[in-house]
Amino acid sequence: MMKIKLNGYDFLLIVAPILLAGFGIVMIYSASMVTTVISGLESTYYMKKQLVWFTLGLIAFSICLVIPYRFYQKIVIPLVGVAFLALISVLLFGVTENNATRSILIGGISMQPSEFVKLVIIIYLASVYSKKQGYIADFKKGVFPPIVLSMAMVGLIVLQPDIGTSAIILAIILFIILSSGIRFKHIILLGTFAVGIILIAIPFLVTEKRIARITGAYNPFADPDASGYHLIQSYLAISGGGITGEGLGQSIQKLGYLWGAHTDFIMSIIVEELGVFGVIITIGLLLLITLRGLYFAKKCQDSFGTLLAVGISSMVGIQATVNLGAINGILPITGVTLPFVSYGGSSLLVLMTSMGILNNVARHAKLEMNKPKVIETNPLHDFKHRSGTRWSS
Repeated sequence: MMKIKLNGYDFLLIVAPILLAGFGIVMIYSASMVTTVISGLESTYYMKKQLVWFTLGLIAFSICLVIPYRFYQKIVIPLVGVAFLALISVLLFGVTENNATRSILIGGISMQPSEFVKLVIIIYLASVYSKKQGYIADFKKGVFPPIVLSMAMVGLIVLQPDIGTSAIILAIILFIILSSGIRFKHIILLGTFAVGIILIAIPFLVTEKRIARITGAYNPFADPDASGYHLIQSYLAISGGGITGEGLGQSIQKLGYLWGAHTDFIMSIIVEELGVFGVIITIGLLLLITLRGLYFAKKCQDSFGTLLAVGISSMVGIQATVNLGAINGILPITGVTLPFVSYGGSSLLVLMTSMGILNNVARHAKLEMNKPKVIETNPLHDFKHRSGTRWSS
């Protein structure tokens, strides 16, 4: 019988995402079983679909676990080409729901390309900036060109429109850039440029619906039956949880009161049914994945591996922050799902694939940690000395 060797891999980074995804399948069933029956579907409809995606995700996870992460540098150009083709195809042939065109049907299966673009941009920027370490201080040659191509992909996502995913990708790009070793004055320049773009884009992006989302987030009781309705229902779910919760399957808000109970607001149902314990389990595992990934980013002796781990770790952390902020009224509701836990096939598949890649980086970092140290161009190494080198203005 063949034995799978996990020597060198990080046990926590293998177990944590699998536990989260498995927990998510249970909560998806609990959150959706009533509304699916009311809609004329089986109570296990969403759970079964998520289980299929989880199985595909485990396969992708296992494959990426053993593929050397440097392989992705060799295929980065085809990946970027496919990403552009997919985003353009969505705009031309995509399925429109709720005044947005974000998914496309492939063989009868609905796919959301913007989820895959997150990972493609991470691989692309990690690859390009790792190759540019020798002249990263040159803004025109080393810093700016990759940003232009990345922003082109973000622009196609904005056109869907999907502002939430676009914002998350921009934040990921920022984390990778800050970790690449660019000079401090270039950070200021990019910040100024970003502010200018935002100011120009505001008249085109601001609509009554988006303004209502903002007012609904920060003053939901001003319009409790419309813009503030979802957040108020989320508050009711959270407030009903207490320490131990109402019990698995015992949520009241999922009975048609809280929209997106198995997607955007699944954390509200977790709090209502499992209380503080559910919060600790969910956020604890998400934090573990994020911080463990950043730890191996620091330890990796290869700049591509470092930036790849930074991008994947920040993707999980940022998306979780945006989702949790929305259900608490800290951030506007943007339709961003909770990583690994919320219902969503494309998201789960990409996250499990990313975890396989991250684990491969972690394995490489562990192996390197056992070797004699050498001087490398890891942009996160010797951070405190940058004030006199790359971070000087």
